Amino acid sequence: MSVINKPVPPVVETDEVTVVVATRNRPDRLRETVPHHRATTIVVDNASDQPLHVPGAEVVRLDENIGAAARNTGALRARTPFVAFADDDSYWAPGSLARAVEIFRAHPEAALLTGRVLIGPDGRLDPVSAGMAATPIGTPAGAAGPSVLGFLSCAVVVRRSAFLAAGGFNPRLFVYGEEALLAMDLAAAGHQLSYVPELVVRHFPEPAGRDNRARARREARNRALTALLRRPPAVAARTLAEVARTQPAALPHLVRDLGWALRHRRRLPEPVELALRRLAG
Repeated sequence: MSVINKPVPPVVETDEVTVVVATRNRPDRLRETVPHHRATTIVVDNASDQPLHVPGAEVVRLDENIGAAARNTGALRARTPFVAFADDDSYWAPGSLARAVEIFRAHPEAALLTGRVLIGPDGRLDPVSAGMAATPIGTPAGAAGPSVLGFLSCAVVVRRSAFLAAGGFNPRLFVYGEEALLAMDLAAAGHQLSYVPELVVRHFPEPAGRDNRARARREARNRALTALLRRPPAVAARTLAEVARTQPAALPHLVRDLGWALRHRRRLPEPVELALRRLAG
């Protein structure tokens, strides 16, 4: 791992948040989005083919691609009490990071705030955000917003201490669906996770060039591993059966990690498990 450059960002609306961006081989997107980040920014380069130079950000180059766990590296390097994650094709709207700090200060039990995601130039509401607003698990007394047990990784601000204590994003899951396990573990530790629509993320995804079949296989594998790691045996069995039926190509990748998942299995507290069941309908 090496630090490539460490300039000061041109605009800072709070010195209590660090923006962490994990990326690989997408320098053009970074040049578009990093100037919008209104806090100290750390870009963690997952071993891109060419070294990155990103004005306005500290760049940390990893020796290998470790997927979503690259965000853990950024959080470890941060020296602020809060960390906001962004993708290389997203940024937090002005005012959102400073407001997140105010909300965290007013809600000491909160470990994670997830914002409202607006997609593309026309700002279409992400369906995930719409679902969070209508969550069936409600809003606990004193919480910052409706409770969530999942999130989009480009749209969360976390209390750094709680994130690191929970282990961050599990490296074994690599990418796609890695958020669910972290959400479960934060909730199991007694923290509040809330949807706060006044915090806004602009997201400009480019679907072209992605292997959607490979993504679906990895998402299915991670869904099954997460169930094995944290859910009751009946839920884990149903999840495995569903993956075998809908994504049989994921099974060889899953089998390699079955032993690891069983060794690290830990049941969730009953209130968290009940909330997951309500979410599943």
